[in-house]
Amino acid sequence: MQFLADESCDFAVVRALRANGHDVISVSEVAPRADDSEVIAFAVREKRILLTEDKDFGQLVFAHGKEASGVIFIRYHIAAQTRLAEDIVQLVAEYGEKLKWCFATIRPGYIRFRGQIEGMSKL
Repeated sequence: MQFLADESCDFAVVRALRANGHDVISVSEVAPRADDSEVIAFAVREKRILLTEDKDFGQLVFAHGKEASGVIFIRYHIAAQTRLAEDIVQLVAEYGEKLKWCFATIRPGYIRFRGQIEGMSKL
């Protein structure tokens, strides 16, 4: 699968997804300090699922109606960061292509979906 990791995304997630054969572009590697509208437009243009820890993307998608080709919004507190990369890899393995055109909020132990998949699930 193809992903775009926002600068706020823990780089351990980028490394873990790449190690599992996924195509991941990191904003910090290709367009540092790009504004959020540019980031989400790039993700849509390239048909990549956006990985972010930045709440502003929820505002862009839900309040401002920006199109998104999929967003994984990461909400892990510091104490749970050690599981983050593993949980993202598990999420992608379990839901795969269903994550496209969906807004998924992942927290330790569960995921909330809006869009193509609706509801909550345990991780």
